[in-house]
Amino acid sequence: MKNKIKYTDGPMGDVKVVTDFLPPPSELAFREETVKVTLQLSRASVDYFKKEAEIHHTPYQRMIRRLLDDYTEKHVH
Repeated sequence: MKNKIKYTDGPMGDVKVVTDFLPPPSELAFREETVKVTLQLSRASVDYFKKEAEIHHTPYQRMIRRLLDDYTEKHVH
């Protein structure tokens, strides 16, 4: 940046107030109800999800859960 920003206490000109459109924090930090299960998966599947999870900086179990949730949502009658 070549030009420095100069802040003043003077008038700001036309100001438009925008209503708050963001959801409240309580809606952003919800935890979905989960049930703990024991499931045996192939080594190849687990390795794949662990690798992808590392790339996307998320837990691999969460990725598997979302995959199952998406599948279920598309196939529920």
